[in-house]
Amino acid sequence: MKTRKVILTCAITGSIHTPTMSPYLPLTPEQIAREAIAAAKAGAAILHLHARDPVDGRPSFDPAVFRQFIPQIHAECDAVINITTGGSVAMTLEQRTAAALDISPEMASCNMGSMNFGFFPIADKIKEWKYEWERKHVESSRDAIFRNTFGDIEQLFQRVAVPCGTRFEFECYDVGHLYTLKHFVDRGFVKNPFIQFVLGILGGIGADVENLVFMKSVADKLFGDSYQWSVLGAGRHQMPLATQAAMMGGNVRVGLEDSLHLGNGRIATSNAEQVEQIKNMLAGLGMELATPAEARAMLDLKGKDRLNLM
Repeated sequence: MKTRKVILTCAITGSIHTPTMSPYLPLTPEQIAREAIAAAKAGAAILHLHARDPVDGRPSFDPAVFRQFIPQIHAECDAVINITTGGSVAMTLEQRTAAALDISPEMASCNMGSMNFGFFPIADKIKEWKYEWERKHVESSRDAIFRNTFGDIEQLFQRVAVPCGTRFEFECYDVGHLYTLKHFVDRGFVKNPFIQFVLGILGGIGADVENLVFMKSVADKLFGDSYQWSVLGAGRHQMPLATQAAMMGGNVRVGLEDSLHLGNGRIATSNAEQVEQIKNMLAGLGMELATPAEARAMLDLKGKDRLNLM
């Protein structure tokens, strides 16, 4: 029997976690590049990338900061580069799209709806912060709305997907987001979408296996067999939901953006450590990780040589 290939995305740093929360969270361009390359060598086919201010680690949208690590990643591994257009809830759409427009990556994230996006409960667990900006960043999610209107999404297609040839990772945090994606499929904006089911964010659908099964059944109803899918389980749900997704025929996402731990309260010391863990789990289930070349073929990507790194 042919071994099933699973596309593994590794989200290297994100914009939720802060320096106080883990000494292993990559913050500087050098750290992000090192972590991304190591994750790729461990088996990640896709690298989902955010940038951080090199001075204090706060989320950054500056294309110049992205250019301090993406060329090195591009040169030293074959992984697909996926640049966020979600950024952080505090950024404008112009800011969130700046790096993708500048670099023209093979992939970019596309969030499929406006929502409450809360991570403020984390603040209750921390007494002392390394940097002054961190507490405000976390607490502000209590009143923030993560804006992704129909007009915003149209702009992403018109300004990023079409002119850049960039394919989206459609991040769907609830069932309604799948119907929004179907709206754009029906309008001809996208064919054969790559959907990332996001479970466990406060404000989105809960991280339960029943919810994953429901999301998958709705996607099957809306898109038939004309889509690929993956799962992002936030926090402690990362590895259990990734394993469940693989058993259901899906792809998986891990990384310090999504969880700082390996499970059982053990803090992850690197992104590559999480990649190795899920790779071993998949091997035990008789599955293998797709290579970057196989992921490009499965997702119909434009190719590594078509990024704008001049």
